[in-house]
Amino acid sequence: MTFPERFSNLPDYAFPRLRALLDGHAPGGDVIHMSIGEPRHPFPDWVGGVIADHVHEFGKYPPNEGTPELLNAIAGWIARRYGVQVALDRQIMALNGTREGLFNAALALCPETTRFGQQPVVLMPNPFYQVYAVAALAVGAEPVYVPATAATGYLPDYFSLAPDLLDRVEIAYLCSPSNPQGAVASREYLAALVELAEMHDFKVFADECYSEIYREAAPVGALQVATEMGASPERVVIFHSLSKRSNLPGLRSGFVAGGPESIARIKQLRNYAGAPLPLPLMRAAEKLWSDETHVTANRALYREKFELTDRIFDGAQGYVSPQAGFFLWLPVEDGEAATLKLWQDTGVRVLPGAYLSRDVEGENPGNAYIRVALVAPTEELQGGLTRLRNCLYG
Repeated sequence: MTFPERFSNLPDYAFPRLRALLDGHAPGGDVIHMSIGEPRHPFPDWVGGVIADHVHEFGKYPPNEGTPELLNAIAGWIARRYGVQVALDRQIMALNGTREGLFNAALALCPETTRFGQQPVVLMPNPFYQVYAVAALAVGAEPVYVPATAATGYLPDYFSLAPDLLDRVEIAYLCSPSNPQGAVASREYLAALVELAEMHDFKVFADECYSEIYREAAPVGALQVATEMGASPERVVIFHSLSKRSNLPGLRSGFVAGGPESIARIKQLRNYAGAPLPLPLMRAAEKLWSDETHVTANRALYREKFELTDRIFDGAQGYVSPQAGFFLWLPVEDGEAATLKLWQDTGVRVLPGAYLSRDVEGENPGNAYIRVALVAPTEELQGGLTRLRNCLYG
């Protein structure tokens, strides 16, 4: 199959599909956007000053892997957050946002064939962040969509897959806290997944970009668990970002960390095909990874939103309060129909769950859900959630 053919049967990305569904219809009230997970809490007011102080560095080529100061700040954060020591020169690379990393790591680390000469498999939860599937297709792997439903605790049950399939797996994507359901992988789940990866010789790509938005206990990390277990350092690759942690999606700053061999191969790809973060933005990122005050304040705002949401949806049939992240995964009879009704009746804009999922054997685990982003200011959010509750739940 040629490279273009691999993508020919992909459905449109979620948001063009949403526009096609809604934009031909008038909203039924003042528009409240709750479809996209773009953080709207304030970021630290000193960020602009840092960038201004280093604006002259736009005149320099930035280092591909990140400045020593940025890598040191990231390594310090990993040590404080997860108790894991990583080598600055061998185990971390700065990213131009985690989407770049989640895609390019597959290009760098997924072989053309398995050790048995077969087409490789890339596992991913269903529903999922769409870049996982596109990365799998880009490397010629078979994407396998594993349901992440209420029955599985909204995490993929990779453990029930057939051994002959698992032997073809090269990469297993995991998002924890999960998008869209807000589920958190426990230490036991992660340990079992790392054991499975060791047994069948695949890598775990842990997308942890929502790790700092939680209620009480901080989510455990995949690299943390793998290190505690004494697993191969090449077994887990983690991806983090300042987009949600620091409310800076436009900064496009994240990182990838893992074993020295994995990071060396990702760096090699970056040398030829990457786009490093400009130096003034790296300088801001250096300080952001070193500061927890703004992160704590941001988390407190989301906790207030969780409590508000629980009050509004108290007694709503099927409502599950998220453990972490900033989305609601709300059960409805039909996600597309509910999204259109909500738009036409109230002006609230949400996303059908099916747009984040794939049909597998005639079943789409997102069909009977909508995703609602809790990113708006509290007063606006309260109004939007109240309209939603009244419109869809009575």
